[in-house]
Amino acid sequence: MIEIDIPGFASLRLVHLVSDYNGTLALDGHLLPGVAEALRAVAPALTIHVVTADTFGIAAAELAGLPLTLTITPPDDQAAAKLALVNGLGASSVVAIGNGRNDRLMLQAAALGLALVQKEGGAAETIASADVLAASVLDALDLLQQPMRLRATLRS
Repeated sequence: MIEIDIPGFASLRLVHLVSDYNGTLALDGHLLPGVAEALRAVAPALTIHVVTADTFGIAAAELAGLPLTLTITPPDDQAAAKLALVNGLGASSVVAIGNGRNDRLMLQAAALGLALVQKEGGAAETIASADVLAASVLDALDLLQQPMRLRATLRS
């Protein structure tokens, strides 16, 4: 669990990390360099869930051996499927990470929404739905390792 009080924002008690796959943890279906190590680093504090339509069909192979649960959903209505996962876990205990338009609802619902703009870009609606915008997934995962940085960014 990650606990941090952020004045003017929230008292966060994060238990779950829900992440998109393509464009977030991976590019063109392949896990980005350093992501496996970063996920292992946050796994002692958070239960990790990766949710994807698995566009390239290799998410399971790319994520094999990592401490996480992979959910592959039908390609239709990804936004609703991701939102349902966050709500099913208890949105108040979830940090969500994503970049695509289909991530906007889960970022908005989660206690903490982290949007990314990497090589695949970031959907404007998703960025607007997030609490924090990060330049890379490694930066976003590092925020979870150094939560006082979140406090500095989000306090009012």
